[in-house]
Amino acid sequence: MTSKKIIAVVGGTGSQGGGLVRAILDDWNGPFSVRVLTRDPGSVKAKEFAARGAEVVQADLDDEEGLGTAFEGAYGAFVVTNFWAQLTPEQEALRGGARMELDHAANAARAAKAAGLKHVVWSTLEDTRPHFEFLGSEPPTIGDGYKVPHFDAKHEANAGFIALGVPTTFLETSFFYEMFIAAGLSPRRDSTGTAALTLPMGDSVMALVAAEDIGRTAYGIFQAGARFVGRTVGLAGTHATGKQLADLFAKVLGEPVVYRPMTHQQLRAAGFPEAEELGNMFQFFTEAAETFVGNRDRDLIRTINPRLQTLEDWLAEHHEQLKAAL
Repeated sequence: MTSKKIIAVVGGTGSQGGGLVRAILDDWNGPFSVRVLTRDPGSVKAKEFAARGAEVVQADLDDEEGLGTAFEGAYGAFVVTNFWAQLTPEQEALRGGARMELDHAANAARAAKAAGLKHVVWSTLEDTRPHFEFLGSEPPTIGDGYKVPHFDAKHEANAGFIALGVPTTFLETSFFYEMFIAAGLSPRRDSTGTAALTLPMGDSVMALVAAEDIGRTAYGIFQAGARFVGRTVGLAGTHATGKQLADLFAKVLGEPVVYRPMTHQQLRAAGFPEAEELGNMFQFFTEAAETFVGNRDRDLIRTINPRLQTLEDWLAEHHEQLKAAL
């Protein structure tokens, strides 16, 4: 019979939740055990975690009652929603990504309240709209009054946890290192053979983090306990300008990399489905950099997560993929 406290991890086989699952399993002598909540307990990742001793249960953010059952007996939960989840045409027409996130977060908040959880870590982001209004900027409006829906809706969802009195830590994330590979944003050779990093950041500082460190930091917050309940924690592993990012890529790739800033409008006009939203996101990163980066204290995060990974270390680990993408 274990005396360990159970942490229920929503999206436990995903990039954020998976980091927390691994952190708990790696600390085999620690105070917590882990319950992985997943839509597909038969997936390869779910089976790998089960083989390591994790409890794996079927749960879906669409199903509040099922979430409540999955939270029963747990001490705490990590909650993350996925704005970019694939929606059916019917779901898109009814809700869209932002509406889905609000629904899912509300379901999780009510289920957490009903289960009497003592601590929830909610993976969230800032609302970009007050920043744009203060700065006098007018990027295109997207959907139901949003500027960057996957930011703004997550922040709106904070209110559900607060209103219900759920003991919550609001973990504000940053641009993922993984996006350099997944979104094809790493350096590319131009027609002259020069490796160039093209980002719409101007000369502003950018905050970035490894997806794995979201879960690791959540684990440190659970370990710290009540000290972080009701608080917002900003997360970043690296602060860097576009030029500094290019220099890091050059160091890892072993050849010069030039930084070529593009405009936000150029990104918005790129023609792929998410271009307008990402253009607005980078405009927020650029124009609100002082606040966005300033809210992400890496010294604090290192006290919570001593394994916090720098971008340089992450790039070195993914050297071969980055080289192949040139």
